[in-house]
Amino acid sequence: MSESNTGRSGNAETAENEVVDLCRDLIRIDTSNYGDHSGPGERAAAEYIAEKLAEVGLEPKVIESHQGRASTVARIEGEDPSRPALLIHGHTDVVPANAEDWTHHPFSGEIADGCVWGRGAVDMKDMDAMTLAVVRDRLRSGRKPPRDIVLAFLADEEAGGTYGARHLVDKHRDLFDGVTEAIGEVGGFSFTVNENLRLYLVETAQKGMHWMRLTVEGTAGHGSMTNDDNAITELCEAVGRLGRHQWPVRVTKTVRSFLDELSDALGTPLDPEDMDGTLAKLGGIAKMVGATLRNSAAPTMLGAGYKVNVIPGQATAHVDGRFLPGYEQEFLADLDRILGPNVKREDVHGDKALETSFDGALVDAMQLALRAEDPIARAVPYMLSGGTDAKSFDDLGIRCFGFAPLQLPPELDFAGMFHGVDERVPVDGLKFGARVLDRFIDAC
Repeated sequence: MSESNTGRSGNAETAENEVVDLCRDLIRIDTSNYGDHSGPGERAAAEYIAEKLAEVGLEPKVIESHQGRASTVARIEGEDPSRPALLIHGHTDVVPANAEDWTHHPFSGEIADGCVWGRGAVDMKDMDAMTLAVVRDRLRSGRKPPRDIVLAFLADEEAGGTYGARHLVDKHRDLFDGVTEAIGEVGGFSFTVNENLRLYLVETAQKGMHWMRLTVEGTAGHGSMTNDDNAITELCEAVGRLGRHQWPVRVTKTVRSFLDELSDALGTPLDPEDMDGTLAKLGGIAKMVGATLRNSAAPTMLGAGYKVNVIPGQATAHVDGRFLPGYEQEFLADLDRILGPNVKREDVHGDKALETSFDGALVDAMQLALRAEDPIARAVPYMLSGGTDAKSFDDLGIRCFGFAPLQLPPELDFAGMFHGVDERVPVDGLKFGARVLDRFIDAC
């Protein structure tokens, strides 16, 4: 039995009791991000969070970058304000959801089968709720953190952060004065190896991104005529080549460390060159890990034409491109070779890759907090195949980790929860996360 269940001051239990309701409340605020100027619900979420923080004595700032696109920032004074500060950041926006596809309405915050269901349950209103619950409990009970903590609940992460983290870093960087380290989303979740070992994957690296538009110009004409300069034909052939391309394996420092840790845990070697054999041993996290072994470019949208008997003069496609740390130039060169000279490529949104080492006092604090609540825990580094607001905070020289602790049932397809139908988070996982986050703050 963990110490938290044997009377550890009672404070963590208060956070545990509140975290589920906070998560449900946040899910019920529809903060769908459609990738344009609109952000329905982000202002409402920012004000809800500001109210919860003000109730326990903080003075949060709600900052609007565009009408309705609002973020909330607050600073908690630590026992030793002379120490470098820690940033805990999360985003409030979510990707859209079609209610007809879901077992439970995506904005209901329903509790069923031991889980809180809804869009944002793992991406990432769970961590927002954990942070709020722990902070509120600590301030109610007069427990200052060892050092200053800056809290940032951000808009627009799902569309690149222009109206959220990027706006704050560019226009309000004074809010982050003294911050040297940060924790955010998609890390600290469990992978059960066996009854004696549970790995918790801490994100220390992210792939970079090139969201791009491809354009081919051709000769417009009547659909009944022969046309050897058909833009659709040229574009589709190029997109087909790109979509089927087998990108070479490139093992980065972080991925090598993760595979070494996992090889030791499983008692069997893992060969990144043997993709099928390696991924077969990874269960539900195979998709996450597999995407970190290669650069990638996924065609996602096509557009051309306006009438069935008219050959259009232009065809376009959109591609989600991701590159490994240290391999951006190789990625772009490969792209141009695959697409060929007749395809114009332009970025819609781009961002850098990140990678930091898995060491230092903050990593030690993560490990201590996890083991206090789960004696068979071992923290290991891994790379995220996507990106987070950490990319913006890295521009301020802040060392960023993904650490949103969750203990998960082995059968849950955690990777499938992100942007998927029937997104949900275990109630017990939320409560575990609140306990771990509380201990982590004490230890860091």
